Amino acid sequence: MPVAYTFADPRLAKLDGFGVEIDEARERADIILNRPPFNIVSMPQRDQLRLVFETLDDDARVRVIVVRAVGEHFSSGGNIKGFMEASPEIVSKLAWNIAAPFRASKPVIAANRGFCFGVGFELSLACDFRIVTDTTQYALPEQKLGQIPGSGGSARLQMMVGITRTKDIVMRSKRISAQQALDWGIATEKVADADLEKATDALVDELRAFSPMAQRTAKKLLNDTEDSPLSIAIELEGHCYSRLRQSHDFKEGVEAFHEKRKPEFKGY
Repeated sequence: MPVAYTFADPRLAKLDGFGVEIDEARERADIILNRPPFNIVSMPQRDQLRLVFETLDDDARVRVIVVRAVGEHFSSGGNIKGFMEASPEIVSKLAWNIAAPFRASKPVIAANRGFCFGVGFELSLACDFRIVTDTTQYALPEQKLGQIPGSGGSARLQMMVGITRTKDIVMRSKRISAQQALDWGIATEKVADADLEKATDALVDELRAFSPMAQRTAKKLLNDTEDSPLSIAIELEGHCYSRLRQSHDFKEGVEAFHEKRKPEFKGY
């Protein structure tokens, strides 16, 4: 059964607008946005989210991290008034904090229901997998405030869907439906709204079945080579492949394949 996560870091003694649960039996930790009805993300919350991701990434009990939300909406975005009150130094850290899922070595799943706007969308874009439902809408509405996305949204989106679609989304503050997100490669999977939790559970269990070392290697390789020339990407892939050939998990995977049994990966 999931239980509340206990943090040693005093900066996480009282979480602002979200909670964290761990299910050791399923090697899973959930970060749960909990400021209904729209789960608006505060400025202090961004710092805490980064610290939580870093803590969970170092926790050997956790194999997969899930980001989800209470209620009908994942998040309608950030606290707009907070931007006016924050210092330039704090604002300059926005993208670094929200990129924490991207930097984590473990797989991170965003379970997106309802509105997923602004920083809610940017946080999801920094995750490895995005599961959407019939109700999901993505948007970067900052143009309506005389601003642009400031936490990596336009940059990540352009890498995924290209400059034409990104301009359409960013410069028009255009909302993207779940089906468009799936068709354009933003979403990993689209399910009925009532099936979001079931689909998330299934993906967690699927990812847990693989070698932790191979998962870490694959994520880092793909992240590092996203904007690399093809020749460099192939070269780095070869080095990673060679390193994994020396691992216990690769040997175990090969033996299990030939013995027609389920492999028992150890993560080294």
